[in-house]
Amino acid sequence: MKLNTTPGCTPEKTFMQHRALIKQLLGLSLLPLATFTPQAQCTALSDASITPESLSTGYNNYLEFTDNKKVVRHLSRNMQLCPWQVRISGLVEKPVILDIRQLASFEQVHRTYSLRCVEGWSAVIPWSGVMLKDLLFMAKPLPNAQYVRFIGHYDPAIMVGQRRNTLDWPYTEGLRLDEATHPLTILATGMYNKALPSQNGAPIRLVVPWKYGYKSIKAITEIQLLEKQPETTWQKFNGDEYGFFGNVNPDIAHPRWSQKKEVRLGEMRKRKTKLLNGYGHLQTSLYHHDDLLQLF
Repeated sequence: MKLNTTPGCTPEKTFMQHRALIKQLLGLSLLPLATFTPQAQCTALSDASITPESLSTGYNNYLEFTDNKKVVRHLSRNMQLCPWQVRISGLVEKPVILDIRQLASFEQVHRTYSLRCVEGWSAVIPWSGVMLKDLLFMAKPLPNAQYVRFIGHYDPAIMVGQRRNTLDWPYTEGLRLDEATHPLTILATGMYNKALPSQNGAPIRLVVPWKYGYKSIKAITEIQLLEKQPETTWQKFNGDEYGFFGNVNPDIAHPRWSQKKEVRLGEMRKRKTKLLNGYGHLQTSLYHHDDLLQLF
């Protein structure tokens, strides 16, 4: 991985030293126990071995660059990751502009999640980052805030896929506020104990493990609190196939293919897809039965 040596940015060597320090503190039991409760740690399902890093970083959906999953890592190499700011605005008491370096001051979490793509493939990835709710609560959402809208980076000079009118750029996604503030929802800044690669959404991306991968927007620049449900990029493009909820449900077929089974990167055999990607037992309070049916 090419190191980012822009002044003020955290080099990968420093990032790794920070990870090593955390591991040492864990061994000495010097970190708060609340950080490492079973729910906060939330490792992947017991039958899920971690996908090799080379596969997770070499096969990526990132239409801002290309629809060729194996070429993304090459086209994204020149993406400028620092300086980088994330703005939190809309229905909040205290609008916030965060420099990416400031995220280091938030509680760091480490999550191994299964990522399920709506196309039928999946991967098990160890992420690191912060809980989204910590950022949102810092901005103090107003009582009428019910939804969260995410806006991705827009730079057609580097993100060459944005030069085409395939989608309405910049890429946007959304969650209900209760989904966004759920403990499983994180903003990832790293994976495999390394800084997040450009092709995987660096420097900061959303990860919502019980939803299809298209919900986990990459290279976030703005987070807005809204009263009404926002229309997302894929809804605008093809609302019959990609809806707002995007909850993993094997019983609800995509209009063009079944969702009952998936293929893990690096494997040949298909495995059964689990409701809410296997995480339903951790957030059953979020949905009524009718909500789960609203997949697309």
